[in-house]
Amino acid sequence: MTPKHLVTVTAVITTFCVSVLAVQAQQGPDPRVADLVQSGKIRVALGLGRPALAMKDPKSGEVRGAALDLGRALAAKIGAKFEQVLYPGPGAVLKGIQNNEWDVTFLVVAPGLSALADSSLPYMQSDFTYLVPAGSKMHSASELDQTGIRIAVPSRHGSDLRLTKMLKHAELVRVATIAAAIDLVREGKVDAYASTRPALMALSRKVPGSQVLKNGFADISWAAIVPKGNAGRIAYLNDFLKEAKTSGLVQQTIDGNGLKGIKVTP
Repeated sequence: MTPKHLVTVTAVITTFCVSVLAVQAQQGPDPRVADLVQSGKIRVALGLGRPALAMKDPKSGEVRGAALDLGRALAAKIGAKFEQVLYPGPGAVLKGIQNNEWDVTFLVVAPGLSALADSSLPYMQSDFTYLVPAGSKMHSASELDQTGIRIAVPSRHGSDLRLTKMLKHAELVRVATIAAAIDLVREGKVDAYASTRPALMALSRKVPGSQVLKNGFADISWAAIVPKGNAGRIAYLNDFLKEAKTSGLVQQTIDGNGLKGIKVTP
């Protein structure tokens, strides 16, 4: 995010929060989040490592990302202090539920999530698709499921879990790092690399001649997440996200964080 984008996002958040705080001043605290108002803070869990959620600068230690922007706006709307709870990756966030480590987080809605937590309506969307090397004859995601086709996937990533269930003929090649996947694509050892569209659009620059297919094989949605049993909080978050989309805040966080391949959920 450039300084210009950061200033713009901050301005949008400020404008958004001024309007909702004016309403709160007239109506008093919303009973759906009265416990957070009483505690004086809201603990927002941030899984690091994904631009659509949060990234930590290795030199400055500064955390940026769309989830951070929304978390700060949510805290200001509620009238509580924003407190970030950092995790090494999105997958580690849900483990914090067991010890009551956070109040809300923002994550990709994944299979099995409903067993551990409750989700709001989605606020952003994209899809899983393929990066194919230069000279590939593959033009559609449906063409990849053929005998003899090898597809690299990040091990235990959402693309891995989905393709494991979907593919009938193609072979999955699981990799531990993005660098390993890029090498396989560049060296022609796999026919495609499967991941999220935003990630692949960024990676395509590192593999000359490669292309991200125009269609995908599964949809992705981002939503606010809370520990199970907080129906009132989910209803509040749905209202918050509706306002955030209408005001342009969600679109601004997408633009400000350079999230190509992601759009606001209608």
